[in-house]
Amino acid sequence: MSFNKTICAASVAAVMSGAVQAADEVNVAFFLEWATPNQIAKVEQVYDDALGVPVNWTNFDAGTQMTEAMLAGDIDISYSQGLAPFINAVNANAPIKLVSIAVQYPANDCVVRNGEGIDKSNASELEGKSVAVPLATMADYSFRMMMRALDVDVNKINVVDQVPADAAVSLTDGAVTMACGFGADSMAKMYEAGEPLMSPADKEAAGIISFDVVSVTEKFAQENPNMVKTFLTVTNEANMMFASDQSKIDVIAKDAGLSVESAQNQMAEMYFPTHDEQMSKYFNEGGLASVAIGVVGGAFATAENPALDDYSAVIDTSFME
Repeated sequence: MSFNKTICAASVAAVMSGAVQAADEVNVAFFLEWATPNQIAKVEQVYDDALGVPVNWTNFDAGTQMTEAMLAGDIDISYSQGLAPFINAVNANAPIKLVSIAVQYPANDCVVRNGEGIDKSNASELEGKSVAVPLATMADYSFRMMMRALDVDVNKINVVDQVPADAAVSLTDGAVTMACGFGADSMAKMYEAGEPLMSPADKEAAGIISFDVVSVTEKFAQENPNMVKTFLTVTNEANMMFASDQSKIDVIAKDAGLSVESAQNQMAEMYFPTHDEQMSKYFNEGGLASVAIGVVGGAFATAENPALDDYSAVIDTSFME
């Protein structure tokens, strides 16, 4: 059985297992420069076939923009929304829910411009300098956690809110001393202009880990539970099939707007946990997601939007069962 038919058969079974859905189309948010296995299913319209309706994909520069589009009613499902923008949204009482993990990856880098003479040993010299950061994203989370680990006062840094592509330009031009971001091409430009403040080993030792989520609007989930389940089933099957056969990496690369080499290098650092792994290692008591959600919730809490006492109310793993 082909890739397309295998996934479609499993997904149709999922959607037919319950009530008929109400939506006549599904609007999904995703990122360019972010290579993921489900892009094969996206390009080959497996999602459309399995859901039985057109699936409209819209790319965004940041997870915060995904939230805004969901609140506006333009997006039903956000694929690979950063945990930080999701947490910021629910801290502000946004009616969205986390339904699964999309991908785990090394915490985003912050790159110091060449010639600045700043590294992890004297990171406090960033105080008083300008740093480009896409606020309320996982890059922002990584930035804050690095500053905390290196005993740097974030309040003394001039933080410039820029999406990664713009931050890369600012770093190259010398408008900022350091830039933080994500996306293969944007990060490649940053690495040409400087060096990461912390190595992957440094970040791991400091307990800085990152993952993106699949989030949905409460309205769409309530009205179309089987469509949410089917979307996740297609994604899960695509992840598992790619793990055993990477022959269609060119399809992913083209859809992500990357070269095959860039996509391969990026995906080499990504991990796509199966639904079974998520239930046993991420969302169990003391699991990776359960712990991280609490940490991120506290990191982005404000007086106006305090951390929730219990984030379980904004997590619904039933669509993976």
